[in-house]
Amino acid sequence: PFSTKEPCGGDRAFGPGTMLFANIDDGYLEGLLRGYRGGILTDQDYVNLRQCETIDDMKMHLSSTEYGNFLQNEPSPITSTTLQDKCTEKLVEEFNFLKNQAVEPMATFMEYITYKYMIDNIMLVLTGTLNQRDTNELLEKCHPLGKFDSMATLCIATNASELYRMVLVDTPLGKYFSDCLSSQDLDEINIEIIRNTLYKAYYEDFYDFCQKVGGGTAEVMAGILELEADRKAINITINSLTEPSIIKVRDQLYPKVGKLYPSATGISEKKGSNYCSKLAQCVEPETIKTTLDAFPEYKKALESLGAEAGFGESEGSLEKDFDELEVNLNMLAFEQQFHYGMYYAFVKLKEQEIRNIVWIADCISQGEKGEIDRYLVTIF
Repeated sequence: PFSTKEPCGGDRAFGPGTMLFANIDDGYLEGLLRGYRGGILTDQDYVNLRQCETIDDMKMHLSSTEYGNFLQNEPSPITSTTLQDKCTEKLVEEFNFLKNQAVEPMATFMEYITYKYMIDNIMLVLTGTLNQRDTNELLEKCHPLGKFDSMATLCIATNASELYRMVLVDTPLGKYFSDCLSSQDLDEINIEIIRNTLYKAYYEDFYDFCQKVGGGTAEVMAGILELEADRKAINITINSLTEPSIIKVRDQLYPKVGKLYPSATGISEKKGSNYCSKLAQCVEPETIKTTLDAFPEYKKALESLGAEAGFGESEGSLEKDFDELEVNLNMLAFEQQFHYGMYYAFVKLKEQEIRNIVWIADCISQGEKGEIDRYLVTIF
């Protein structure tokens, strides 16, 4: 006989009753999701958007897609910021509709998706607080998917210690803070180090959860999260090339998941009196490329690193190449059924779509339509 549940009560194992039992809890939501996926902009849509002369022209074209009349109450001229806010509102509306009807373990999976935005929101407010900026203004800039009930309390806190004591320990991210940070650390450690430490804990925790769910979820999410973790490790290494204080703690920031772990980011070699990973020892772009030669999937993305065009341009090309890798994996998530990875993939694809729309709008408003293809990543 075939089991319909994994040991943790997660994904159904593949067997004669797989479709029957999967559809009891998740069939309706998967149907909705695939409908949402069908509304993602196509290559032809981007061809039409390239031909627009103003953002108002973009509004007219987008009204003929699944976005509909989402800008009908916005006065002209429409800015790219308004466009981004309204596109994000539509994504949040669709995501919350799915999330509010999910049952376990999918409900917990959907919560994990929001943790990333919570980290970004908290770090945004933390940065503003340390720089004596008005917290209320920062709250307006927070991503809607990462907002939580006690965020209003952030306005009362006057320093980082109060932020931790009054708010952070009571959020779903409290376990990440308590595991790797103290309230004093929030005052003393570089903001980027704190952010990357939290992401490391998040990726490892989310990866473990998906493996416990098992089945297609474990398989699909393993590939997606491994790529994101590797991208994070590579970005940490590149961005810290001129920061000796961060170079010393690189190994503490690298996620212990991904294709780079443990061969490139695991503690493997002795340097002086300490042991550190191969990637953590890199202090030049060329040594990074040499260290990662064993990973052909990242070769194209790293080709432009340290190019003569300049560090800023090579960094932009690197980000686009990784965006394309992520889009490809997220598209493949829809080739399978009866797993939760496609819900995560949908959010990531919509995020990329919003970045594309905003980039096109910025290029049009600045009269630089020739630059559109530089960072545009088409999806379907």
